[in-house]
Amino acid sequence: MDTMNDLWAIVVDVWNTSFLGLNVGQALIGLVVVALAFAVRGLAGWAITKFLLAHAQKTTTRMDEKVVRALSGPIRLIPVIIGVYIAVLIVGLDQPEGEGPGINLVRTLIIIAIFWALHNVVTPVSYLLSPLQRALGPVLVDWLAKTLRILFVVVGAGAVLQLWGIPVAPIVAGLGLFGVAVGLGAQDMFKNLISGLLVLTEKRFLPGEWIHVDGVVEGIVEQINFRSTLVRRFDRSPVYVPNSFLSDRAVTNFSRMTHRRILWTIGVEYKTTSDQLRYICDKTLEWLDNHPGFAKPPEVARAMRVDSFGASSIDLLLVCFTNTTAWADWLELKEELAFEMKRIVEGAGTAFAFPSTSVYMDNGAEVFVPPEVETHARRIAGELESDDNSNPLARVEESDD
Repeated sequence: MDTMNDLWAIVVDVWNTSFLGLNVGQALIGLVVVALAFAVRGLAGWAITKFLLAHAQKTTTRMDEKVVRALSGPIRLIPVIIGVYIAVLIVGLDQPEGEGPGINLVRTLIIIAIFWALHNVVTPVSYLLSPLQRALGPVLVDWLAKTLRILFVVVGAGAVLQLWGIPVAPIVAGLGLFGVAVGLGAQDMFKNLISGLLVLTEKRFLPGEWIHVDGVVEGIVEQINFRSTLVRRFDRSPVYVPNSFLSDRAVTNFSRMTHRRILWTIGVEYKTTSDQLRYICDKTLEWLDNHPGFAKPPEVARAMRVDSFGASSIDLLLVCFTNTTAWADWLELKEELAFEMKRIVEGAGTAFAFPSTSVYMDNGAEVFVPPEVETHARRIAGELESDDNSNPLARVEESDD
């Protein structure tokens, strides 16, 4: 009888301590509670989110709806926190003063939920900073939002480590030394980061603008990242340009043009008279004055003048600006101007010049005449008696005899 009592005592002891030092029954119940919490977290999170959205849609602003949708992930963690807390109470991992590994686990989940929510809320809240966007630009505000999200992740991780008694200061010091070592080998990365900040603060360009960097790239800016900028060329191929290239070199921003220029050199024939040249210039300026697509002085400079005497033409210089900066519209106006220039030049009774060469023979100049031609001319004139005498080889043979 005593043997059976001893065996039962061993069974009871195993039941009470064999599950990681915990009661097997309580541990199984706790696991079931946690499993149920994970099973219903999706449905419970959806219900809570739906309830909050119903109240948010009653307001005039859409910002609260975006905030609720951003919090949908942390909201689904609430049933898990409740289930873990109930399991901790069932298993008995809590201590009278609210300490112990079980309570620390619950606190860890709460910290994760809080900083997860802060991390997700940054993006919708950043759209409220419209005055700051006008001052700094939307790209720089986006950078600040990204930095703030990273900061929340780092602070949340530090809070969890501190909760479990892991000292954060030595880790930070070690990361500082590691950062120095990485910084020495990643100077280009930090240079590009600083260059990107300079580009954004100077507002050289923004996404969607057309830029040209001589010898580097020309295209539409799509993204300005920490290290590089994505520029989409006109053949639709992406180019990732380091920010240092865009900071150290001259950047032409075509999207910020107020007008687009047309600069032509028009060559007419040299036989064109002064009256015809004056007619072409006056009619061209008159047509530009009456066309709504071209800008007028003094808003922009404009000229149509005789510029130079070329190798085969009298060159007229035409400088004018269109009101539109759109490339397709500019091409259309440019074509219309070309047609009008052709009508004006032809109406003046002259024509466009093309590369040509003229050779003039002066009567007073000594002209080279081949010996055969000269001999033939003298024979016809009767200066030579016979063909034999006109042949130098025949004369040489007679002298030998």
